[in-house]
Amino acid sequence: MDSWSLGSAPSGPIVGPMGNGGTEKHEPSAIERRLALKVSIHRALLDKINLGALDQLPRAQIEVEIGEIVKELLKERSEVVNAQERQQLVVEVLDELLGLGPLEPLLQDETITDILVNGYRTVFVERHGLLERADTRFQDEKHLLRIIQKVVSAVGRRIDESSPFVDARLADGSRVNAIIAPLAIDGSLLSIRKFAKKRIGMDKLIEFGSIPDQMAQVMRALVYSRKNVLISGGTGSGKTTLLNAMSSYIDERERIVTIEDSAELQLQQEHVARLETRPANIEGRGEVSQRDLVKNALRMRPDRIIVGEVRAGEAFDMLQAMNTGHDGSMTTVHANTPRDALSRLEQMIGMSGIEISPASARAQIASAIDVVVQVARLADGRRKVVSLAEVTGMESSTITMQEIFRFKQTARTAEGAVVGHFEATGIRPKLLADASSAGIDLPSELFRPELKLN
Repeated sequence: MDSWSLGSAPSGPIVGPMGNGGTEKHEPSAIERRLALKVSIHRALLDKINLGALDQLPRAQIEVEIGEIVKELLKERSEVVNAQERQQLVVEVLDELLGLGPLEPLLQDETITDILVNGYRTVFVERHGLLERADTRFQDEKHLLRIIQKVVSAVGRRIDESSPFVDARLADGSRVNAIIAPLAIDGSLLSIRKFAKKRIGMDKLIEFGSIPDQMAQVMRALVYSRKNVLISGGTGSGKTTLLNAMSSYIDERERIVTIEDSAELQLQQEHVARLETRPANIEGRGEVSQRDLVKNALRMRPDRIIVGEVRAGEAFDMLQAMNTGHDGSMTTVHANTPRDALSRLEQMIGMSGIEISPASARAQIASAIDVVVQVARLADGRRKVVSLAEVTGMESSTITMQEIFRFKQTARTAEGAVVGHFEATGIRPKLLADASSAGIDLPSELFRPELKLN
């Protein structure tokens, strides 16, 4: 049986004589029947083509030639479909060959931020901060497992009964988590946090109503005056998006080193050195943690260090860097309030294995962190900066803070939309003097408590 040619100019026929395709499988449901047909066509194609040749051909040419093969296979199976249905079948088969099958249309939909697969029958997506069920499903559990294996094998990982869960990353940077039996009781679970193809800058956050222009001016001053910033928030609250937006204010002449578990930061500066952790291999060796990378970053002559998210002992090394000449560094942490964020940092210092008293740990935090920015996803799905607080020092054994701006929720509409406004607390931050030294003069009117921000 002929296979696809690997020649330099594959312009002729790419398959030889047609053989007998897969077996026809009738299902009671029209959706299940179409899925079975697609999988059958896909399996028949795998017997006829050389997968290694796919990378050498443009998708448009593949689509034309696969279309002819699908037409013949449908004729063999006595399947009657119109031109539109056949074209849709070709697209779905191509998604199986070149992409992630039923998930491919969801990955291409820019309005979707998260894809959540709960077994082969159920798929949910998040649009505009709200979950909804998608009209997508897999043929069976084996089909879902095959897609999961395709994801993890592409990044040199594995998932099986001995290692039943895995973190991975798609080619576009989207984060993937998969967990299978025996840990997943009702079928394999797959979660995809999509990587934004279009960078969202501070101007877009202002346009979306996530942050008022007055607060954005203060954030610009924070970056210019090289203040160390901790961005705090829950899962999916927009921490990385805000970190990306704030990083746009960093001077092009500075050397930035970024450290992440999964590369998501989209810094626009030219002088950026990007580092990413590495999990252990099959033998349990070769792991490179964030803490290892933070230590190594200090030897790379950085002006600023940006850690995507601190979760454990690397927090101590990050604070040490902030306290020893790497001003203007930034990181994020999972926490519900600015005060909780500092408490979590203290707990992480304890995870570093360093013998240090609670009072000394708090002193390190108070000295290193200048500002805590709290972000949140509201009940209606919108993401907002809900607090900007300045760390002012220590009183006895307590870290002192003062809130500069906040979002005040006042009501909910009948449709569930959150009603509220941004406001200043009336406190003039100590950072004003440093901002002025950096050439940025913030008007006093920004901090008047009676002024509603927009």
